[in-house]
Amino acid sequence: MVETLERALSDRTAEGEAASVLVGSALYDDDMEFVEHWCMQVGTRAVPGSPLLGLAGLCLGHIARRFGRLSDDALTLVKLLAARAEADPSDVDGRAGDGYDDVRSFLHLW
Repeated sequence: MVETLERALSDRTAEGEAASVLVGSALYDDDMEFVEHWCMQVGTRAVPGSPLLGLAGLCLGHIARRFGRLSDDALTLVKLLAARAEADPSDVDGRAGDGYDDVRSFLHLW
């Protein structure tokens, strides 16, 4: 997983494989801290316009649903990604908003 995500962060041709890996981890990996860490890495390091940005937000929502918590940094990031998606969908796609909705719903925030 780490190798795939690192490659995608420096080579956009690897984003498709990275997307599958990230979603699979968010849905099925039991190591919440590891998955959250990689969602944070992707959500802060992917280039503007990368579909991985919206996906990172969505996956943080999956983590919130599965584990019932997120770190403060992850909460800040999912909110930021959703705001970026609302302001400019060519920067971050709408899946970030879906993730933010999940976080608010499952963690009873905001």
